[in-house]
Amino acid sequence: MKNTVLTMVLLLTVCTASQAQDRGLEIAIAAEKADMGFKSSASTLKMVLKNKNGQLSERALEVRTLELVEDGDKSLIVFSSPKDVKGTSTLTYTHKIEPDDQWLYLPSIKRVKRISSSNKSGPFVGSEFAYEDLSSQEVEKYTYKFLKEQNNYLVVEQYPVDPKSGYTRRVVTYNQDAGYRIESIDFYDRKNALLKTLTYADYNLYKNKFWRAAELHMVNHQSKKETQLQFLSYDFDVNLTDDDFTQNALKRN
Repeated sequence: MKNTVLTMVLLLTVCTASQAQDRGLEIAIAAEKADMGFKSSASTLKMVLKNKNGQLSERALEVRTLELVEDGDKSLIVFSSPKDVKGTSTLTYTHKIEPDDQWLYLPSIKRVKRISSSNKSGPFVGSEFAYEDLSSQEVEKYTYKFLKEQNNYLVVEQYPVDPKSGYTRRVVTYNQDAGYRIESIDFYDRKNALLKTLTYADYNLYKNKFWRAAELHMVNHQSKKETQLQFLSYDFDVNLTDDDFTQNALKRN
């Protein structure tokens, strides 16, 4: 009798775990589908860095993105100020299955540097964003576990497939009523301790379909530093192509 009860409990546990995985994956797929079709975009931003003593510094940059269906998106980030980072640019090829390809151009030495997979957990140009945070949200990059639903917000735990990721897991909150847009992400480090929280704010709807936050706020709970990205403009009528996302394009900007 005891063995029968134990077997039933184990089967119920496995079934519940499988349902949580399926629901988490289902939500991630819905979020991806809701944002498909923008083709390409360009945005101008202000980056505000805040150190643990509360001192602020600002940077200006532009982000260009090319949507790809067969694989992950491509993005190019170019800094225009201040003088010490002007011309610095980063190119990211996100991949659904393989590790992402990333390059950094440093105008001071006029050199393109490839960012290795083992270094992608490092800080992006002194900010609280890591290089791996620059990748597009591809479903295949994680496994999933649905945690809870609260006031039409869906909370999903995501586990990176890449063994070289700087995170053991991410806890993502989606807004089910607004195209499954992301409201916040908690990042846990390799010791499974809470490292950072990214909050999305002031969303706007573009072309009656694409939700974009006007502000991203990353707080590092361990270093007590913060980085705020303020999106000053979005343009979905740019006609970007693969030629705009090459290593030569890094040097042209």
